[in-house]
Amino acid sequence: MLKGIYILDPGAFRDIYGDAEREDIGRLVDIYAPQQTRETIAKSPLILRDAEIIFSGWGAPLMDENFLAAVPRLKAVFYGAGSLKGVVTDAFWKRGALITSAYAANAVPVAEYTLSQILFCLKCGWQFVQAIKRDGKYTRGITAHGAYGSIVGIISLGATGRRVCQMLKMFDLKVLAYDPHVSPQVAAELNVALCSLEEIFRRADVVSLHTPWLPETEGMIAGIHFASMKSNAAFINTARGAVVREDEMVKALQQRPDIQAVLDVTYPEPPPAGSPLYTLPNVILTPHIAGSMGNECRRMGRYMADELRRYLNGEPLHWTISRQQAEIMA
Repeated sequence: MLKGIYILDPGAFRDIYGDAEREDIGRLVDIYAPQQTRETIAKSPLILRDAEIIFSGWGAPLMDENFLAAVPRLKAVFYGAGSLKGVVTDAFWKRGALITSAYAANAVPVAEYTLSQILFCLKCGWQFVQAIKRDGKYTRGITAHGAYGSIVGIISLGATGRRVCQMLKMFDLKVLAYDPHVSPQVAAELNVALCSLEEIFRRADVVSLHTPWLPETEGMIAGIHFASMKSNAAFINTARGAVVREDEMVKALQQRPDIQAVLDVTYPEPPPAGSPLYTLPNVILTPHIAGSMGNECRRMGRYMADELRRYLNGEPLHWTISRQQAEIMA
């Protein structure tokens, strides 16, 4: 039986690896030591010398040369969270150990959050909420699009964007998508029409951003995009704040009080004190809650337990991450 160890923050350990997940993992791997953190292994690196499999998540150690030198028998890392930025290094890839991630599990609640906001925004729900609070009475003086025959624009068709498109198939909506790396065949499978970024903003009643933060995507969404939006349209960002030129977005929202922005991410995060994002009536801020929370975190642990079983049985893995994939993850 291979020897395994958990290395992540204590809170993440409790949230991600529930009783059922730990029990299943424990039947397959010899968990030879108590759960560790970055701090405990820095003080006692000898505890890693027998580790062949690492289970991790939020609070994972940086797997650089120093770390890898302490884990000579490492074969695989099961990372029960999403992005591997701040975890893997050149030294890790040179080592050749396998790494798998629960990014697809984390995409589930992000897609669910997104769907809830798409449908609510098609009703102009936040505009009604704000107007009633402001005026102290009910109002119907806002023209909502509704969820029949309206147009939803999805920017980037990664794990989350694709899942949102799959969920939107059950509604009477037209879905546009912008992703220069997606083929017409994949678009057809998702029931989306590919178009330009400019067309998405110009035509969609709700635009949802799912683009990872990369050097080439930083500042990709500009003020001109918001200025071109339809009356009472909405923009949802559950990706990364830096993909948007925030100062230009703020100016556009000030000039266009009819359009709405639902922002689960900002840049910086949280916004600095005094930011207009806190007070603009057509901005809804949520504190990066679209990803896994509460019981949802255990889905990531379940993905890792199932992936471990496939690994030990010599079956094809579902969630392995290559160096190239790690570099483009949000």
